[in-house]
Amino acid sequence: MIRDLIDAINSRKEIEFTYSGYVRKAKPVAVGVSRKDNVVLRCYQTEGMHVTPGHEWDLCLVDDISNLVVTNNVFHVDPPGYKKGDKHMKDIYAEL
Repeated sequence: MIRDLIDAINSRKEIEFTYSGYVRKAKPVAVGVSRKDNVVLRCYQTEGMHVTPGHEWDLCLVDDISNLVVTNNVFHVDPPGYKKGDKHMKDIYAEL
């Protein structure tokens, strides 16, 4: 799954997945290792339910992601507020 996420980030393709029981569509922006040594995905959710309404930016545990689909929808503009070098990751495998 990490390889799929890296490829999605490098090709700027939107993803669909299930997380915390909700189906989501998102723009993946970074994947790496958190400060707590978990593999995580930083993404900007564009569709689907949120655990916290109005909270578009998510940091998801990759182990808890299921039903991942890399779509053919390419995004050309970075999500609002995106900054390179996610401060919640100590190692970054891929980022926009």
